[in-house]
Amino acid sequence: MQHQQSLEQRIQALEDREAIRALKSHYFAVCDAKDPEGMRACFVDGPVDIDYGAIGCFDNADALVAVFRDIGCHPHMVEMHHGLNPRIRLTGPDEAEGDWALQYQLINTQDMTLTQLGARYEDRYRRTAEGWKIAATRCIVHSTLVIQLGEDALRRVMAGAPPQGALDAA
Repeated sequence: MQHQQSLEQRIQALEDREAIRALKSHYFAVCDAKDPEGMRACFVDGPVDIDYGAIGCFDNADALVAVFRDIGCHPHMVEMHHGLNPRIRLTGPDEAEGDWALQYQLINTQDMTLTQLGARYEDRYRRTAEGWKIAATRCIVHSTLVIQLGEDALRRVMAGAPPQGALDAA
């Protein structure tokens, strides 16, 4: 006979899954905003298993944040992370796993390149006193497109972030 969950258990499971979705969405937003402290706050304290392929493997979040600060936190690196199709499984009262599709775009206005990635995140989450946090993450890239933005390759109409307020006028 299948174990029946109480209404309270079912509501808690829904709230936990939604909190994990909010955590990962926040992670993507702080990456795009070039916010190292915000990124660090998404991870548990202590050992973390991070495998970001070509970017590197890290055993603590501070090491990842240092690389993010050195490589990504520059005005010429205009990024956009879209996490899609989350599949979140609660594996215990304070543990969960999740898979996310990633559509990533980077406009590098210094090198004048456009990079688009399709990837998948495999995450593990842990409930802490501050809420759900990332305890392990692996990014597996499935597709990469890099385009040189130049007059002889493509005609550049606009590259980079729009000026403040430019989209408000549209």
